Amino acid sequence: RCDGRQLFALTAPLMTTSDGKKMGKTANGAVWLNADRLSEYDYWQFWRNTSDADVIKFLKLFTELPLDDIDDMATKWTGKDINKAKIVLADEATALLHGRECLPAIHETIEQMFKSKKIGGGGSGGGSTESLPRIFVTAEELGGDDDGGIRFADLFLKLGLAQSKKDARRLIQGGGARLEDVKIEDENGSLTMADFGGADGDDGDKTEVTLRAGKKRAGVVEIQK
Repeated sequence: RCDGRQLFALTAPLMTTSDGKKMGKTANGAVWLNADRLSEYDYWQFWRNTSDADVIKFLKLFTELPLDDIDDMATKWTGKDINKAKIVLADEATALLHGRECLPAIHETIEQMFKSKKIGGGGSGGGSTESLPRIFVTAEELGGDDDGGIRFADLFLKLGLAQSKKDARRLIQGGGARLEDVKIEDENGSLTMADFGGADGDDGDKTEVTLRAGKKRAGVVEIQK
């Protein structure tokens, strides 16, 4: 306006899902692009949870796959097979943002944590937790079996598995919170060194445990040496 130059602007329609909701607005808050705000795993899960009605549309909008290949998927993958297209969408969208090298760890985490009957913990040789959000705590913070500890509600909040302490307590009350594969019953309960297999940092056989929120979201609490 000051020097009379001609300017141009590009606008786009508001992106919505098939049910009319704004893209990126989920029950757990906005979808962040930087990994320190939303892990590669959670970003992958965001796309994997796309509704059946949206997956082909999103493949065309948010990946660089040839349109002919996407049309072939739409024809070939119907019914339950549409989940294969969702995995392709999650892989391609995540690779564009974080790089394709993060995908093997994500796939291994999903395979080991949500498809096998036994879920491994930190030092026990179980499935990879590399791609999950992670926080570090000290043995002193965890205390002993009946001594102190860190409340589960605080841990779910720090891991981004809940939006507030109230949200975390509601998750526990509803039966959706787990420590490894064990349901957390007490909304005021705490994580202690006993949950790692020992009463102090040297006696336990694990250095990390996994907290789960529902069936598909999880995070890791690791003891900082």
